[in-house]
Amino acid sequence: MTHFPGHDDLADHLSRRRFGRLAALALAVGAGAGSASLTSPAVAVGADARDYFDRARGLAGSDPVLLALVTALTPGAEVPHPPAPEPLKIFDNLAFLSAGWVSAMAVLTDDGIVLIDALTSPAEAEGVLVPGLRELGADPETIKYVVVSHGHGDHFGGARYLADRYGARVLMTRADWDLIARTRPDNAPTRDLEIADGQRLTLGGTTIQLHHTPGHTSGTVSSVIPVRSGCERHTAMLWGGMNPPDALTDLRTYLASIHSFQARTRQANVDVELSNHPNDHGLERAEQLRNRPDGVNPFVLGRPRAQRFLTVMDLMARGRIAEAESESEAAVGAAGGSGRR
Repeated sequence: MTHFPGHDDLADHLSRRRFGRLAALALAVGAGAGSASLTSPAVAVGADARDYFDRARGLAGSDPVLLALVTALTPGAEVPHPPAPEPLKIFDNLAFLSAGWVSAMAVLTDDGIVLIDALTSPAEAEGVLVPGLRELGADPETIKYVVVSHGHGDHFGGARYLADRYGARVLMTRADWDLIARTRPDNAPTRDLEIADGQRLTLGGTTIQLHHTPGHTSGTVSSVIPVRSGCERHTAMLWGGMNPPDALTDLRTYLASIHSFQARTRQANVDVELSNHPNDHGLERAEQLRNRPDGVNPFVLGRPRAQRFLTVMDLMARGRIAEAESESEAAVGAAGGSGRR
């Protein structure tokens, strides 16, 4: 049945003034953790971008997952392009299918497969997704849905191939269906199902929650997915679009989306973190699991660490906002000075 409707003490390295600002920052983050609006998230008075970035690094400590996240969200960071790993079941019902710099997840159910993203092209769908599923004992003929996290070509590129060959239904938000119609009509799948905020997609007794988290694009969707290993049950989150936007208004929307998604993942008891790009130590964790399949699953962070992941995202986004605000003020000042000459 288908329904639509994650510590280092910095005080010794900071002046009293900067330490005071960080204290105010910590209070502001705690106070605003679930209450920011889409247009005006609270930012601590007097805090600058470096304060937020330092706070995020301090919260990450020596955690490789959180440190990778800080690196990925630092201004100027580039997406790495590692070689493609072999496909891997990271849970009994979740397959990891990767081209290296971008990845897809396949949710395996009793009634078929739900793909989260479709890599960059028909060639990657045919050459990575299809043989990867077969190698893991899953039949690509049973792909029923392709959920596209957002309308960039590295995420929807193989969707049309999968729809045409296997009859898969393609889901995207209305905003990002519009986006690909404007920007990539040459490779866009035929417009199909639209995702609404909070929508549930159920197949074979597995229900995936789809949450609208705009910012990376206007229609970015982040997923909450039930996963299992033997008798263990877990709940995974997959943030749909990690790279922050440039425009200040979009950055504020991105921050508000982090807040709304954090509240929803807390309510869902999320304890697993996944990503569609190598920005979360995910490829390294996949190799750890491949080499030690009977060990502790490194994708299971636990609930507190999963929430810390999103708090680090929050701090890095706030830093990006503070940086953008500073640049905007400088530009206005320069323009005003020029006008007085």
